[in-house]
Amino acid sequence: MEIKVVSDDTLLNYLYNNLDMPKKKIKSYLTHGSIIVNNVRTTKYDYKLHKGMTILIDTKGNSSKLLFDIIYEDDYIIVVNKPSGLLTIATKKEKEKTLYHYVSEYLKSKNKHNKVFIVHRLDKDTSGIILFAKDEKTKDRLQKDWNTLVKLREYTAVVSGKLKEKKGSLVNRLLETKTNLVYITNKKEGKEAITNYEVIRSNLLFSLLKINIETGRKNQIRVQLANINNPIIGDKKYGDDSKKYNRLYLHANKLIIFYPMLKKEMTFKTEIPKEFTKLV
Repeated sequence: MEIKVVSDDTLLNYLYNNLDMPKKKIKSYLTHGSIIVNNVRTTKYDYKLHKGMTILIDTKGNSSKLLFDIIYEDDYIIVVNKPSGLLTIATKKEKEKTLYHYVSEYLKSKNKHNKVFIVHRLDKDTSGIILFAKDEKTKDRLQKDWNTLVKLREYTAVVSGKLKEKKGSLVNRLLETKTNLVYITNKKEGKEAITNYEVIRSNLLFSLLKINIETGRKNQIRVQLANINNPIIGDKKYGDDSKKYNRLYLHANKLIIFYPMLKKEMTFKTEIPKEFTKLV
């Protein structure tokens, strides 16, 4: 079921007023992650809606088929496009509403004996390309040499303001607090993070960046951009206090790896989310 939003509102209130459906049923769809707004799956009652958005309700419960796009699949791996707002893997608080779970359900729907193994991950709020292995041997082989096999990890981001330099590299050492907050430090025990960026275009308020990373530290892009006073739009954790945006404007749009199973270099790409280009 698809609904076009015609006026600003909060999600639950809008559904109450525009669906001929019991309120209990609407809440159930939200609670079970069956509602997608502009390709972002959400369970938030107060999710902010704006005119022109599209709400998709998975009334049949086929969340694994609706949740992600399959970019590539063969006997060894599956590469998918993760939506913003979805965990890659389970946490203590959430076991089932994860990309890993939905990909697993998708593969098992084809063969109940199929399995899936995590190779790398993205932050919950970051969208984009993730590669999973279909067997443990492939997972071990890819993880063991991941930094060597990966030739490019490219992201697109929308940040606040204009950058002083149109192109540059951010090099810092990062540490993590006990509350999972990553910060920049001068201490030797900090792990080096290298983020390269290029401004694609900008206006008075925002800049659209092409980013590639040489290291894969937790939250590194978010922390390093916030450190130069250009936080990523929608990043409530590291500097953007605005409540106007429902997602983090960071997307992993290209991954180039040497694929050892086929013994060749492969490129996986996705489109830049439309909401990114609308801002800039």
